[in-house]
Amino acid sequence: MLDSELSLRAGKLRWFLTDVDGVLTDGRMFYGPQGEALKVFHVRDGLALKLAQKAGIRVGLLSARGGPAVEHRAAELGLDLCLLKKKNKLASFQEFLAENNVEAEAVAYVGDDLQDLLVLTHCGLSFCPADAAPEVHARVDCVLQTAGGKGAVREAIESILKARNAWENLLASYLPAPNS
Repeated sequence: MLDSELSLRAGKLRWFLTDVDGVLTDGRMFYGPQGEALKVFHVRDGLALKLAQKAGIRVGLLSARGGPAVEHRAAELGLDLCLLKKKNKLASFQEFLAENNVEAEAVAYVGDDLQDLLVLTHCGLSFCPADAAPEVHARVDCVLQTAGGKGAVREAIESILKARNAWENLLASYLPAPNS
């Protein structure tokens, strides 16, 4: 995608939604001794979601799965929306649009597998991790260089914030003040 096209689309965004398994995690499934699902999240993705919020973009999850680990991480980050255990992601996405009075063009989505394709092809800006399914690679606006669970969401959000000319202002809060 050309930088000018990315800037145009990024400027329209009001929401950033992401899948969980294979995007915020590496997609592998770990189970504890009681059968509980264990998930590993990358801290950089969490910071990126918070930075998007600071820049005025609302953030949330849209996942066919869920569970206590995902709910805990979402609460810890203070996400604006959690659509979990949504087997029909397109129907859930369309309900979300109607309930929030938002156009599909105002939503970015990151997904990695076949069940994400309908949302990826209906949203305003679509991303997938480097290790997403080939069918997804072929249909998104941007294939990220980073694999799922390794900071792919950070890469997507950073590209959006840079395209909106918001990155440098957010970065400044982490740098020493001039003359210090």
